[in-house]
Amino acid sequence: MFKGFSGLKTGAAALVVSAALIASAEAKVRVAFGDIASVESLHLLTALERAKEKGVDIEITYLKSEDIAAQAVVSGQADIGVGGPYALVQKVKAPVRMFLQLSTLRFYPAVNGEFYKTWKDLDGQEIAVHSRGSGTEAIMKLMEDRQGIKFSKISYIPGSEVRTGALLQGNVKATIVDAAGRRLLETQAPGKFVILPLEGVNATDEALFANQTFLEKNAEDVDKIVESILTTWREVTANPAVVTEWRAKYKLLPDLPASQVEEIVPYFTELAKGKAFPLNGGGAAAAKDDFAFYTLSGQLTGDPSSLKVENFWDTRSLDRVLSKVGTM
Repeated sequence: MFKGFSGLKTGAAALVVSAALIASAEAKVRVAFGDIASVESLHLLTALERAKEKGVDIEITYLKSEDIAAQAVVSGQADIGVGGPYALVQKVKAPVRMFLQLSTLRFYPAVNGEFYKTWKDLDGQEIAVHSRGSGTEAIMKLMEDRQGIKFSKISYIPGSEVRTGALLQGNVKATIVDAAGRRLLETQAPGKFVILPLEGVNATDEALFANQTFLEKNAEDVDKIVESILTTWREVTANPAVVTEWRAKYKLLPDLPASQVEEIVPYFTELAKGKAFPLNGGGAAAAKDDFAFYTLSGQLTGDPSSLKVENFWDTRSLDRVLSKVGTM
């Protein structure tokens, strides 16, 4: 779920941010999610719980979009955001930097087979993606260019599970879902939906980012968060089923419907098999892959070879942690 950024407006009126962010104590590390908590976030929620055990006082706030989460970080109403604000950094020159890659893109364009069978069938049709500037939007714009088609409209529906439900209910006919959504489509309506081919996409889905000043002043807490995430990622890659144990231990998402609980192990097994969890945190190598992808998809401008890693990433914490836990 890489979330980019577009349309940042100036002025206080543009900052539609939860009041909970404003009221947070200064000592807290305030993490802003531009999404709802779901099965796909269980490993990250576990890692943040582990960082708490290391002494980091973390407060999580869920906002309605990545744009708002990014604005919260820029304005100082949140310390860490989840997303990938390449466009924000380049276009607005915001003093934020990514410091840890959380996942790489693993999405599946899905269409109602009663209406569409191929990419060409989507020429002049409406499609739905996660949010404006998101990785799902970038993928669909890239395929629009590659396939020589033009969508009539791009609608924004946050949450893969929400888009999956909308597809099943017939409210949308073409969208893009995650692995859990794809499996749900296959089990709930076998043969009804077509997964369109998607090749040659290798870029950041989600990353952690923060203001440069915060990263410098809170290096110890940042290192603990980075270490907690890297060790968690390595464990879930080795044994995806352990996520169910973490959910019980930390009492995460206790109200999940039974159907979603059943999807936990298959979901993380598929992602682990597909190497979606960066075991070394991304860093400069991830940035260079992103430059190639997001310039092709239009999220970044310019020659990818001219873009500088240090203008988008701060790898100091990652370098310190890797020197401690080693690379894989």
